[in-house]
Amino acid sequence: MRRHEKTKQQHGSGGRWPALWLLLPPLLVLAVIKTNLLPQGARFKETGFDKLTNEMVQRVSSLGLDSASRQQQSLDAESAKEYNQQNHILATNVAKDGSLRNSDVAEPPTSRSKLTCNWSHRHSDTCRMEGDLRIHGKAGTVYVLSSSTFNPNNSTTTIRPYTRKWEQGTMARIREVTIRSTAPEPYSFVIPPKCTVRHDVPTVVFSTGGCGKNFFHAMTDLIVPLYITAREYNGHVQLLVTDYQPEWVAKFRPILAALSIYPVIDFDADTAVRCFPSAHVGLESHRILGINPALSRNGYTMMGFRDFLRDVFSLRRAWTTPVSRSSGRKPRLVFVLRRHSRAVTNEADAIAAVVDLGFEVVAAGPEDVRDMAKIAAVVNSCDVMVGVHGAGLTNMVFLPHNGTIVQIIPWGNLKYPCRFDFGNPVPDMGLHYVEYEVNAEETTLKYKYPRDHPVFTDPVSIERTGKLWETFLEGQNVTLDIDRFREAMQQVYKSVTTE
Repeated sequence: MRRHEKTKQQHGSGGRWPALWLLLPPLLVLAVIKTNLLPQGARFKETGFDKLTNEMVQRVSSLGLDSASRQQQSLDAESAKEYNQQNHILATNVAKDGSLRNSDVAEPPTSRSKLTCNWSHRHSDTCRMEGDLRIHGKAGTVYVLSSSTFNPNNSTTTIRPYTRKWEQGTMARIREVTIRSTAPEPYSFVIPPKCTVRHDVPTVVFSTGGCGKNFFHAMTDLIVPLYITAREYNGHVQLLVTDYQPEWVAKFRPILAALSIYPVIDFDADTAVRCFPSAHVGLESHRILGINPALSRNGYTMMGFRDFLRDVFSLRRAWTTPVSRSSGRKPRLVFVLRRHSRAVTNEADAIAAVVDLGFEVVAAGPEDVRDMAKIAAVVNSCDVMVGVHGAGLTNMVFLPHNGTIVQIIPWGNLKYPCRFDFGNPVPDMGLHYVEYEVNAEETTLKYKYPRDHPVFTDPVSIERTGKLWETFLEGQNVTLDIDRFREAMQQVYKSVTTE
């Protein structure tokens, strides 16, 4: 019996070893899987499932960009909503200059990246960054790698790079740009897309999808802010344009070429992964048709901006001085004419009255104003500009310093908004401002409404109903009281002439 039990124990012990050998491979596989999941399990506890999913989506394969783009776009809509309202102030940015070169893979900077976003300004949101930056335009994504300011709670944010953020309808047309920052090595689990183009100059990303077809908005929303943002790079900056409008780019090409020596890139159609040493997403905007030197890093001014435009269009006159009446010379006046709305119905009589006062008058209709180089030269040759409130008055940026702008204000309690757009910016431009306010006898609204209608008795009530634009701006023309208009213009004539 003892011999039999001993033999049984020996056989039993020998039988367990083959079983252990059979279990060993599955145990090793389990151990490997568990080991790989440990870091992500820790991050799950730290940031939650949504964050973990977002980071896993960013693990881009070296096989190409298409699959990465598809993965990102599946989560972009939700992540944009989640992070769009964040208010985080991070570090600062310093720009670099240089030339463009192509390479298969960009050499990442040795130092950590920096990111600063400013959400506090009324006009626009802006983000500045430097370091290892990779931008994929078609995916609408900017990667800020190894960010010294990385925080799991604000590693992704979105920005609409246009300068009218108080207008929800306008901003809804602007494409969002996503900015993703990653933790410094070795804590980052994100594999970013590889660079296909390397730039040694900064980039500025902005949108032309707002109101840029209107010359006033083109200047105040885009050109002046672009000057504030990009001028400091002295041409060595790459412009990336989202919501790309070929007509807008073509019209303003002389100005864009003066700000950047490189061709403008259509951001939305760009399949390349571009690496930059620094970037500025969004444009700095201070006020309507204006620059606040205290907010400008380089102390830019509107007079400096107008000097810049004069150089762009090779305009001759920097300053205007009073004309001596005894010399036989006449001060020149450009009368900006409108059609369809806010037109001067008796423009021939108005021009004749101004000529009788002693002005040499140039009439500029809509067809003349469309050619920016042509109208710039005409306006620069004049001492005075006159016109009814509208986008055409924006051409006052081409007047020589010390020139005069006369704004004809339509009926409808519009004095404040008209002065806000074209009166307030004038002093900083080095110009003089005069306004002529139309009375109830000079508006064609008198043929549409009785005199006891709120249009005449309480114009503010029309504004409260939301019909200001269609009633007072689109719904009326102006028939000037020639005697009254001549009297006002006689004072202007005296101010621009001497004995």
